[in-house]
Amino acid sequence: MQAIRSRDTKPERLVRKLLHAQGLRYRVAAKPLPGLRRTADIVFRPAKVAVFIDGCYWHGCPEHYVPPKTNPGYWSDKVARNMARDRDTDEQLRAAGWTVLRFWEHDPAEECAVKIAATVSRLRKSREG
Repeated sequence: MQAIRSRDTKPERLVRKLLHAQGLRYRVAAKPLPGLRRTADIVFRPAKVAVFIDGCYWHGCPEHYVPPKTNPGYWSDKVARNMARDRDTDEQLRAAGWTVLRFWEHDPAEECAVKIAATVSRLRKSREG
């Protein structure tokens, strides 16, 4: 488990590079809410946008998740707990007025960056106006 990256994965880095090239600035692996013991992969605090780029295995991707062959009880339960925690995180952030964007690691980075930039831009304009 130590070798598994919780931040700076290749999909995250690609999306961040594209966002940065568009002039967007953000926090990496940051807590959107001070009291919430969970971090988002990319956080836009003024716009209140939290972005998560979920790994297919660890978050139970409906397209790519393959149940483990060794110790299936433990690992399947772990993935189920991760999925439940993801839903709880989404609910808590939305209740606090945040917009939550979730992407799978297999989603094209360009599409993710376009959706994120559009959402951040729209929310920044609505908060200014």
